[in-house]
Amino acid sequence: MDKKNALRAGALAAGTTLMMLLMTSPALALTRDDGDDPGPGLSVVETLGLYVVAPLAIFAVITGLVMVLDRSHPDLRHTATKGKAKAGA
Repeated sequence: MDKKNALRAGALAAGTTLMMLLMTSPALALTRDDGDDPGPGLSVVETLGLYVVAPLAIFAVITGLVMVLDRSHPDLRHTATKGKAKAGA
């Protein structure tokens, strides 16, 4: 029964992928559309800065703010007791 489900899932994934590829064919067209006015391309450094460095910087800023503004102190944190709770009779 496990192979049957795996085969069904694989066929569904392959069919979905094929349909998505067939539907995106106009995106690969080389002819220009009316009103199409692309801007100048990005250099390698600009692309890396925009799609790699900027998200990492935003992540670092958010992480830093959470760490700095965390007002909980280690002595105020509630931790589970080390001993096991006894079941009531």
